Amino acid sequence: MRVAKVFSEVLGVSPDSISDATSPDNTPQWDSMAAMNLVVAIEDEFDVRLSTAEIVSMRNVAIVKKVLTAKGVADA
Repeated sequence: MRVAKVFSEVLGVSPDSISDATSPDNTPQWDSMAAMNLVVAIEDEFDVRLSTAEIVSMRNVAIVKKVLTAKGVADA
């Protein structure tokens, strides 16, 4: 799962620890700086551009996948 790979690299955690429920509320590494780095990494990995509304909505991994799917990413 490419999303888990991106999150694990940016947050410095094991890909196995990333689930759909992973969020800033249960992942101390996901702070404001990490959030900005995640946006850049997601845009680069999936070759998409995220709107401010999309970025603000992405409060857990499941929502990130949903946003990517809506942008036509098939293998998130």
